[in-house]
Amino acid sequence: MNIEFYRTYCLAKPGTSEGMPFDDFASVNLKCDPERAITLREEHDGNIIPGYHMSKRHWNTILTDGSVPDSLMVELIDHSYELVVKSLTKKLKEELAEM
Repeated sequence: MNIEFYRTYCLAKPGTSEGMPFDDFASVNLKCDPERAITLREEHDGNIIPGYHMSKRHWNTILTDGSVPDSLMVELIDHSYELVVKSLTKKLKEELAEM
């Protein structure tokens, strides 16, 4: 688990910003399709849990202690980004496309 890799990977996506409200990188909240969220929680018991301080249906909290493979983390980051962008207004989507 390399925090700098994830930082760079996420910040490369248009419209992203950085924030660590809890001053650490113990976990990350990622939006997820509700059905897939349940499956992931079952497959990664204790390492992927319902979103901390988020809608438990649409968000997962994923531990960043290396227990979740990097390849899955990247896949889930992309999935989360796509879901968030999909929910934006047409105007905001156009602005992101111009970045």
